[in-house]
Amino acid sequence: MQAITPTPKSTSAAFRLRAMYELLLQTYGPQGWWPARTPFEVIIGAYLVQNTNWRGVTRSIANLEAQSALDIAGLRALPLEELRTLIRPSGYMIRKSIALKAFIAFLDDAHAGSLEVLAAQPTADLRAQLLDLPGVGPETADAILLYALGHPGMVVDEYLRRIAIRHELTSQKSSYLALQQLALSAFAGDAESTLLKHFNEFHALMVEVGKNHCGPTPRCETCPLKPLLPVREMQEQSERIEIRRVFFPK
Repeated sequence: MQAITPTPKSTSAAFRLRAMYELLLQTYGPQGWWPARTPFEVIIGAYLVQNTNWRGVTRSIANLEAQSALDIAGLRALPLEELRTLIRPSGYMIRKSIALKAFIAFLDDAHAGSLEVLAAQPTADLRAQLLDLPGVGPETADAILLYALGHPGMVVDEYLRRIAIRHELTSQKSSYLALQQLALSAFAGDAESTLLKHFNEFHALMVEVGKNHCGPTPRCETCPLKPLLPVREMQEQSERIEIRRVFFPK
C-alpha cells in the first residue's frame, strides 16, 4: 500500500479531502454501495433511513418484501395504514408512509410510473423535482440521484460533516451546500465518466470510517485517517489518551 503523508496546513481543504478518499479506498477497498437489490429498493431505503439506523430499515424492508411491496406496483397497491404498520421499525411511520405514497403519485402523474422516464431528466431538473416532494431534503434527494437514478449526486451526511470538522476542512456552521461544494471540489478535474463511481465510493467510504471511528465520540487511535489529522487535533488526541491513562487506569 502506498503511504500518504500528512498534508501541510497550507494545502487546500479539497486536496486534503481527496487524499482522505484515496487512503480510505486503499484501506477498505470498493464498497459497492447502496445496499439494495433494485433502484426502487434504494429509494425506499433512502426515505426510511431518515433519522434512524439501518437496522430498523432492514426490518422494514423485510416486512415490505414479505407483502410483495418492494416494487412500484406493490407499494402503489398497498393501503396506507398497512404501509405504516410495515415500516414501523424505521420510526416516523406516519410521515414516511405519506412521503412514500407521494413519491408513487409523483412518479405516476409526471413520469408514467417509470423510474427510467424519471432518470432521463437532466440532473438539475431532477434534483429540483425531488426536493419539491414531501419528506425529501437534500441528503435524500442526492442519495436517490446517485444510487437509484444513476446521476452524479454528491451525498452529504453527518459522518462527512464530523470528519470534515475534525480534520479542520470546514467550520461547525457549514451548510449542506457548502460541505457539498467542498466534496465536489475534491473531484474537480476528474473525467465526467468517472464521477458516478467516485461519488458512490466517496459517500460509502465516509460512512464506513464514520461508523467505525468518527462517531459522536471519536476513536482516532486506530483510524486509517489518523495520519492526516491536523497537528493540533493529533496533539489534543494524545493529551486525552494520556489523561485517561493517568486518571482512569484499567
